[in-house]
Amino acid sequence: MQQRTYLLVPASRPVRLRGIPEAGTGRRYPAGVSSQQKQSASRAATAPAAAEPTGPRPARLSAAAALTAVEGLALAALGAYMLIMGLAGAPDSAQQAEMGGLTVLALAVLPLVAARGLWLRRRWSRGPSLITQIVALPVAWTLVKGGGALIAAGIGLAVAALVVLVLLVNPTATEALGIGPRETP
Repeated sequence: MQQRTYLLVPASRPVRLRGIPEAGTGRRYPAGVSSQQKQSASRAATAPAAAEPTGPRPARLSAAAALTAVEGLALAALGAYMLIMGLAGAPDSAQQAEMGGLTVLALAVLPLVAARGLWLRRRWSRGPSLITQIVALPVAWTLVKGGGALIAAGIGLAVAALVVLVLLVNPTATEALGIGPRETP
């Protein structure tokens, strides 16, 4: 808990200190808080909140949310597999396998949270989803270069990432999330 220090300026003393209201007003501010800061805080409290998007969710946004969720679930499944194999299997380094599994599980949280935000039409969710897709592209390239069955996984990941990127930059999706062109003052 933060302790606040209050300064009371008596009306009989004509003292004007920074952060203290005019003498004679009898108002008290916490030490270090100016009347300008107080005014900007009250202006922020009375500012209109961002309007929630209305109307039905566009199919493009639903598709982007679903694909992002599938990517997150695939990461979670991979992380769980790595963790289980690190504990039950015979890896070269059990500690390394367990940490790798936990890391992948932790990375799965970002696309899952972003997918939920997209589904609920939260404007903040577009950024994490875009970042997830941009990071997925080099991962897909690495999988394709790995050869064998990893080629199919890499191609699937690249296609999914590109589709979600296209869906999220579409004007219909940005409008549905409440993201529009910036107004010049």
